[in-house]
Amino acid sequence: MTQHTDVVVVGGGQAGLAAGYHLRRQGLDFVILDAEAAPGGSWQHMWDSLHLFSPAEHSSLPGRLMPAQPGETYPGAGHVVDYLADYEKRYDLPVQRGTRVDAVRRDADRLLVEADSGIWRARAVISATGSWSRPFLPAVPGRSVFTGRHLHTVNYRCPADFAGQHVIVVGGGNSGAQIAADLALDGHVEVTWVTQRPPRFLPDDIDGRALFDVATARRRALDAGRSDTGGVASLGDIVAVPPVRAARDAGLLQAKPMFARFTADGVQWADGSHTGADAVVWCTGFRPALSHLAPLNLRGARGHIPTDGTRALGEPRLHLIGYGDWTGPASATLIGVGRPARDAVREIAGLL
Repeated sequence: MTQHTDVVVVGGGQAGLAAGYHLRRQGLDFVILDAEAAPGGSWQHMWDSLHLFSPAEHSSLPGRLMPAQPGETYPGAGHVVDYLADYEKRYDLPVQRGTRVDAVRRDADRLLVEADSGIWRARAVISATGSWSRPFLPAVPGRSVFTGRHLHTVNYRCPADFAGQHVIVVGGGNSGAQIAADLALDGHVEVTWVTQRPPRFLPDDIDGRALFDVATARRRALDAGRSDTGGVASLGDIVAVPPVRAARDAGLLQAKPMFARFTADGVQWADGSHTGADAVVWCTGFRPALSHLAPLNLRGARGHIPTDGTRALGEPRLHLIGYGDWTGPASATLIGVGRPARDAVREIAGLL
């Protein structure tokens, strides 16, 4: 059975909900198709101790401020899930849960969205699938011979899962620092933190709001033809949230350079020395989840789809939001996704 609508939004996490808010305000007919069984997007799968970089009032989607979490300056992931569920309900957004989109194809003056529950025929599509479902693991010699556990950020939950073990955490970004700190502060896990380059901590007073402002200023400079300010990367790689700050100040976050190869029971360093390990947690990032758009043949460099703002250059009926700066400044964040979602919907409304 084929259903018809103005716009199909693929993905019901924060980016998809922000798009839904603006589609509702424009009075367009739309549906949000989401593979998850429950609201909250990737936030419902985060590790137990994860907290936002910013206070609640600076971590909100358009139209509704996130309420503060009692006793917490920086809300936890569970609080974000509750907020997103309430947001979806408050604006009566038409989210179809447990619906996986397999392909988007051209069909004359429409786009066909093929899902496991049926086919939608739409005048425009907003892709908001994020990257959580595509964790990236780098190729390292000997990885397959290691007899311990390999986990990615998506699999990590809490230190109790590693009590009495030696864990190597790989990654010099926020996830790597936070998970290394979480394990080190527990006191029952031996931790080795490994980074490609010496970790760069941002000043302690920098949080997500400041990062959003920096990212926005960089985008405006580039759009105006001015020189690249470097954006957030010019400040550092790691936001010093309270647990990271505590572990750092206690001397528990001493990063080592990347090891040379795996052995059966650990890793070997460039100087030939060996360290035993029971598990490795790869905090090595993600790739955009864009396989459903493959039939449109739009992929460019680094797996990205070339865009003008949020609009795909090769398909004006397709917009992408929430994948990173290439689809809007800080668009992969709660506070940052509202603006590109608004711009995408405005352009779609004009097109229709």
